[in-house]
Amino acid sequence: GYLVSKNAVWRNIRPVINLEKCVGCLQCYLYCPDGVIFKENNKVGVDYNFCKGCGICKKICKLNAIEMEAEK
Repeated sequence: GYLVSKNAVWRNIRPVINLEKCVGCLQCYLYCPDGVIFKENNKVGVDYNFCKGCGICKKICKLNAIEMEAEK
């Protein structure tokens, strides 16, 4: 096995999904390098424990349903 560490401690921005705009096309899921996007009730969610905040999901979303927000 390999070690998996949580990334939230050093991430400074994170993706926030606008569920009103999201149609569940799963492009963000397919392109996420960390595999932290999941589908739930035809919409997507993010496992923030392991998200690195790279922003690829935002770039790939054609509906602009993902915004990058500063970590609080």
